[in-house]
Amino acid sequence: MKLTPEQRIQLHGFNNLTKSLSFNMYDVCFTRTKEERKAYLAYIDEQYNSDRLTKILNTVSDIIGAHVLNIAKQDYEPQGASVTLLVSEGPVAGGPNDSFEESPGPLPDTVVMHLDKSHITVHTYPEYHPNEGISTFRADIDVSTCGEISPLKALNYLIHSFDTDIMTLDYRVRGFTRDINGHKLFIDHDINSIQNYIPKEECLLYDMIDVNIYQENVFHTKCKLKQFDLNNYLFGYTKDTLSVKEQEEITRRLKTEMDEIFYGKNIRS
Repeated sequence: MKLTPEQRIQLHGFNNLTKSLSFNMYDVCFTRTKEERKAYLAYIDEQYNSDRLTKILNTVSDIIGAHVLNIAKQDYEPQGASVTLLVSEGPVAGGPNDSFEESPGPLPDTVVMHLDKSHITVHTYPEYHPNEGISTFRADIDVSTCGEISPLKALNYLIHSFDTDIMTLDYRVRGFTRDINGHKLFIDHDINSIQNYIPKEECLLYDMIDVNIYQENVFHTKCKLKQFDLNNYLFGYTKDTLSVKEQEEITRRLKTEMDEIFYGKNIRS
């Protein structure tokens, strides 16, 4: 479906298509003892507390051109945080043509396109294996918009805001809007893959799998970091302090954990 900018704005009433992006990321770490696990969780809780998450979501609202109406945020005990932004129509900065193209968004730049009413949320989930060893941090961000701008334009910024090993990305366009002749439009922009909204240099860092249902305007992409450096997964020490056997065992456990998250199933060792 190729439409000119002029054709796109010839709608009957407001563009009420709902576009939803779910950005789900994981950070994996190996913690040998209960003390290391507590220290890692404390670090994550501080690094991604509700204040910092609020700043990230405020920047997302700028990228998609929204006014923040209300902010609800909470830090939980023993760990975790949540932030919800209720947003409304923001200013239109000239209506750039690339808002409809499959291309990465800014990091960030100026306010971009038209938005009516929507919400942006984030929830964090620090977690660990009951027998020690593996600790994970998960963050779920949902960006839902009504109007012309796609929340996929915020994806580039979100990827750069988190230190992530695995990403699960879901995008869906729901509902329909009508043109001036009453013809229904179930999507108002071209999309072949979520990957096209991620910079090429970032795509090269990840193994990626697409599962798309084009006729339903549902798009799903999973990403797993290609390169593995054990030092990036040890908390408070380096692999030089470990024996070769210990390095091999920890590497095996970490890679199994990441594969299980990526493929969404338990894998027998």
